[in-house]
Amino acid sequence: MFFRKLKADIDAVMRNDPAARSRFEVYLTYSGVRALIWHRRAAVMQRIKFRLIARWMSQWAKFRTGIEIHPAAKIAPGVFIDHGAGVVIGETAEVETGVVIYQGVTLGGTGKEKGKRHPTVRKNAVISCGAKVLGGFEVGEGARIGAGAVVLREVPPYATVVGVPGRVVRINGEKVQDLIPEKEDPLLKEVCALRERVFALEEELRALKEDQREENHEDL
Repeated sequence: MFFRKLKADIDAVMRNDPAARSRFEVYLTYSGVRALIWHRRAAVMQRIKFRLIARWMSQWAKFRTGIEIHPAAKIAPGVFIDHGAGVVIGETAEVETGVVIYQGVTLGGTGKEKGKRHPTVRKNAVISCGAKVLGGFEVGEGARIGAGAVVLREVPPYATVVGVPGRVVRINGEKVQDLIPEKEDPLLKEVCALRERVFALEEELRALKEDQREENHEDL
């Protein structure tokens, strides 16, 4: 079982990284593969209730690879973590086979949820450099998260998400409008109302000055 999972991880690297020259090189030098090896060992300790040992193993893997994966996270075989520095995967996250994760990615929570706090990433999704996916929702199969995006809501299958906060710009390669418009910003609304009020007061002040100027002219 362990070797089948390891083979699937190495196959994922060979499939996605043109710089990978041999399986032996991938096994020895790729931090994403090493982190997944340590994670699977830690996951065994987590399942048999040796949680302290599991956390120690995950922290050791973080020290060695720069990738932090909670022992309770569910990572399928065949996931490719490219470079991996700064990758964080939370306790209730689930990552399915074929997913590609680049450096600086966070699969985390918002701090406001209980239970399922971290995302589920379906098959063959791609999460680009520095993206933050925060919350207990799903990132659909084949979805693509742009570099630096902050995703706070569910992503449909085969959608492309960009921006802060993340918004859907394509589905199946076709341009679409954002499926769920952002809530109206009350602060922006108040600022606009104040601006309109200032304009109105300026007009009233200008009219008063004109009246006063005309009165002075008549007195002369």
